[in-house]
Amino acid sequence: MPPEDGWGDDPSSEQPTTRRSSIGNFPGAGFPTHGARLLLDGTGTMFRVYAPERKQIELVLYDAHGSAETRRVRMAKQPDGFHALTVRGVVVGALYRFAIDGAPPVADPASRCQPFGIDGPSRIENPNLLTWTDQDFRGCPLEDLVLYELHVGTATTEGTFRALTEILPRIRALGATAVELMPIVESAGSRNWGYDGVFPFAPYHAYGSPTDFAAFVDAAHRADLAVILDVVYNHVGPHGSTHARVTGKHFHPTARTPWGPALGIDDEHVRAFVLENATHWIRDFHVDGLRLDAARFVGVEPIAGGPSMVTAIAEVARAAASEREVLVIAEDDGNDARITRETSRGGLGLDAVWSDDLHHVLRRMLTDERGGVLGDYQGTIAELVRVLRNGWLYEGQVAPSTGAARGTPAFDIPPSRIVQYLQNHDLVGNRPAADRWVMQGPLLRAVTTLFLSTPYTPLLFMGQEHAAPSPFPYFVDLPKDLVGAVREGRLRDITTFAGPFDPKFVPDLAAPSTLGAATLDWSHADRTPGREVLALHQALLALRRAEPAMSANRRADFDVVAVGDRAVAVLRRARGTFSNLLFVVSFGPQLSLKLGDRAETGPGEGRRWNLLLDTEEARFGGTTPATLDGRALALHGPGAVVLRSGRREG
Repeated sequence: MPPEDGWGDDPSSEQPTTRRSSIGNFPGAGFPTHGARLLLDGTGTMFRVYAPERKQIELVLYDAHGSAETRRVRMAKQPDGFHALTVRGVVVGALYRFAIDGAPPVADPASRCQPFGIDGPSRIENPNLLTWTDQDFRGCPLEDLVLYELHVGTATTEGTFRALTEILPRIRALGATAVELMPIVESAGSRNWGYDGVFPFAPYHAYGSPTDFAAFVDAAHRADLAVILDVVYNHVGPHGSTHARVTGKHFHPTARTPWGPALGIDDEHVRAFVLENATHWIRDFHVDGLRLDAARFVGVEPIAGGPSMVTAIAEVARAAASEREVLVIAEDDGNDARITRETSRGGLGLDAVWSDDLHHVLRRMLTDERGGVLGDYQGTIAELVRVLRNGWLYEGQVAPSTGAARGTPAFDIPPSRIVQYLQNHDLVGNRPAADRWVMQGPLLRAVTTLFLSTPYTPLLFMGQEHAAPSPFPYFVDLPKDLVGAVREGRLRDITTFAGPFDPKFVPDLAAPSTLGAATLDWSHADRTPGREVLALHQALLALRRAEPAMSANRRADFDVVAVGDRAVAVLRRARGTFSNLLFVVSFGPQLSLKLGDRAETGPGEGRRWNLLLDTEEARFGGTTPATLDGRALALHGPGAVVLRSGRREG
C-alpha cells in the first residue's frame, strides 16, 4: 500500500487547485473593446465595432419599441480597423443597430442584449446589473465539484432563468455543488437546443433579461452552488449572425468545423472578441467557470508565438475572477492529457476535461448495442477496470472506427481533472430517438454506485438522479428553408454516434412538441421509482462529502480490481486514518466473495469491514440485501455495497 502521509512520489500528486492567471494583460482581458460600453459617468455610450474591410458605418438609434429610427450618426474609422463613436445622452436601455456601407442596419455582433430576438435592434446594458449578495461566495474547488448539467429551456415548464431559480434547492439537496448550464446565448427563434448561438454576449431573450440571468447566478451562490457556463467558440449558428456582414475577419477564409466556418482567431482582434466574451461572463455575471464546447476546434495549438486559444481563455477567465475560484473545463473526445497539464510542463493549463469512455464501456457491457462509437469498445470487465483506474480507456491504441491512434496516458493527471458521466446532452441527444439510458431496478443502482465511487469528477444530466424518462432531442426554431439542411446534418451526427438507424424514429427538430417532450417532469422525483433512485444518489453524494476516503485525490489513494466476470471492487484509501471504503459492484446474477483473499479487498491487519450502504435496501427500492458474514460477502443479484473498515473487536 502507498504511504499514508504526504504526497509521496505519485505523479498525479499535484493538488487540484485553480491555477491563477499569468497573462492578465492579454488582449481581451481588460476593458471591453467591442460593442457598446457605457461611460463611467453614465452620461453616454462609446460604440466600437471591428470592421477593417468596411468603408463607412453609421450608428442607427431607435425608439423604445425598436420599430422606428430616431437618429443616424457616422462612426469614425480608426487605424486599427475599428469604427468608433461616443454619443452623449444615449444610455442604458437605448436601442441601436449598425448600418454598413449603406446596407440595411444590422444588430451589433457584440450585443449585450437582444430584447426582440435576433432580428431586432441591440440594447445598451449596464454591466452593473444588480446589487449582488454573493460577496462571500468563492466558487467551488475542483476536488469538491459535482456537476449538474441542465438546459434552461427544458429544466422547467416555463423555461426561464426565474423559474430555474426555484429548483436550485432541489439541486443542492441532491448533493451537487455546481450547476452547469448548456449555452444560454441569443439564438434564432423562441426555442433552441443551445449550440446555435449567434450573439455570444447576450443571454437568450426567451430565457429572460441579462438582469434575470445575473439574479439566477446570485441565487445559485446563495444556495452554495457554483455556476459553470457552456460556451461555444468554435462556430456560430446557421441563422441570424451579423458577424460576416460587419467584418470579413470574424471567420477563417478556409478552415471549417463540422458545424460551419471556424472563427478567424489568426486575427488578434477576433481573438480579443472571444477573450472579452470569456471575461464578460466571469466579470459581469459572476459565473464560476466555463465549459469549452469542442475545445479542439477552438484552438489547442500556439498562436503567433503566444499561447493556444484555449489556454488564453483559461488565463483571462482566471484574471477576471479576482480571488474567486474559476474552473475552465474542456469538451474533447481525444483523451488528451495535455489539456489539463500545467503550461510549465507543456500542457494547456485547463482545469478538467470530459471523457466518454466510462459510458461507452458500460453501455457496451450492459446492453446489446454495438453501433457507431460503441464499436470501438468490447465491454469486458478488463476494459471497465482500465477505464476506472486510468480515467479513460484509449491511451494511444488504434480505434477501429477511424484506424487511427487515440488518446494519451493520464497517469500524471489527478483524477478530479477528468469528468465522467453516464448521461449528458450529447449522449442522449445524439441517439436516434434521443432516449435516455434508463436502466431498471438493481442494475440501475449498481451502475449508479460504481459511477459515484471513484475520485473522478462526476457529472449528472438533469433528471438522471430520479431516473427521468423524458427524452432530450435536438430542437430549433429556424426558417423553413434551413430546417432541411440542419436535419441532414443531425442525421449524419446520429449515424456517427449510433450507427445505422431508421430516420423515422428521429423527432421533428422544428416542431414545438419536440421541446415539450424534452421538458423535465420534476414530480417524477416524488413518486416510485424516482423517489428511491433519488435517495440512492443523495446517499452516495453524502458519502463523497463526509468520508475522508472519498476526499483523497491521489491516484495512489484508490485501486480497482475485477472480482469476477461481472463484478469489480473499488478501494478508496483514507490518508492519515484507517477508515478505508470498499465499493463492491456486481452486474451478474450472483457474487460470492472472500474479501480477505486479496490485498485490494482486505480490510487490513486487525481490521474488519462494516456494511455502510447496500443498494438493495428497501429505501433504495431493493428487496434482497447482500449478506456480510465476517470476510465473506454475497450479493444475490445485480447491486452494490459500500463497506467501511473498522477496528476488529476481541
